[in-house]
Amino acid sequence: MTRFNVLLLLAIMATAIFLVRTQYDSRRLFTDYDRARSEAHKLEVERERLDLERRAQATPLRVEKIAREQLSMRTITPAITQYVDPTGKPTSMTLTPPPKELKP
Repeated sequence: MTRFNVLLLLAIMATAIFLVRTQYDSRRLFTDYDRARSEAHKLEVERERLDLERRAQATPLRVEKIAREQLSMRTITPAITQYVDPTGKPTSMTLTPPPKELKP
């Protein structure tokens, strides 16, 4: 009978140790999950901020201003347009206005 009691005592001790270990792992995993969720929220806020900043940087007026000031670009006009023929040589082409419609 004492062997049986010792065996039961060992089983209870092993179960108790297993239960404590499981609770510890559960708490550790929960804190890791909470940290990861908090980090994900911070990253989402940062992504939204960067997206907003990107949209602000890409406004048409800002792009045009940078093109004019920093890149010395200008708007296209027929007077400065060069056309290229299939051989790759630039050709000059005069643009004629479209024919006027005849009124009956």
